[in-house]
Amino acid sequence: VQLVESGGGLVQPGGSLRLSCVVSGDIPSGYVMGWFRQAPGKVREFVAGIDWNFDNTHYAEPVLGRFTISRDNAKRTLFLQMNSLKPEDTAVYHCNLANYWGQGTQVTVSS
Repeated sequence: VQLVESGGGLVQPGGSLRLSCVVSGDIPSGYVMGWFRQAPGKVREFVAGIDWNFDNTHYAEPVLGRFTISRDNAKRTLFLQMNSLKPEDTAVYHCNLANYWGQGTQVTVSS
């Protein structure tokens, strides 16, 4: 399994970004796919998760109401729509499936 993220960048506070994570290889059943983030000097933290075969979603409290996780099974792609971005959202965002991780994509929120 390989996970490749894209869509990060520099955005002003209040702006939006959409992250994508393309999955190659066999997707294990019964796992939740998710997004995590790691800011400089901080531990990696959970952001959002979604069941690959169902619509159950889960969000960390700091992003609730601002971020939306979704997936396109046919395109084997996981998305993270991020709205109303704040400077504290600045981090490297990683896609996760079971014990597989993507390399990450940098999101910087700054004026």
